[in-house]
Amino acid sequence: MSTNPYKEEAPELSEVEQSTGPMILEFGNDWCGYCQSAQPFIEKATSSRAGIPHIKVADGKGKRLGRAFKVKLWPTLIFLKDGLEICRVVRPNNSQEIADALSRITTSS
Repeated sequence: MSTNPYKEEAPELSEVEQSTGPMILEFGNDWCGYCQSAQPFIEKATSSRAGIPHIKVADGKGKRLGRAFKVKLWPTLIFLKDGLEICRVVRPNNSQEIADALSRITTSS
């Protein structure tokens, strides 16, 4: 399991929407088996992109940020650029799909 746990306190949607540059929001929970099994893939893909903010949000019933992004399954990674969702990866089972998504938010357009 990752040493970086999911945080109960999430940023406000307005903060996310006003962010600049690339960002990853990861929704899940530390006790979730799917989240635990995806961590090696997530860590492998993101380790070379340490400068990109990666916010792990503990999601669940009544959690507003997860509902705003219509998160249904864990883990869900939302890849944003300048506050806009560019793509998402749900329940990743390899690091390549995460690396591909990272490329989409880090390339100049």
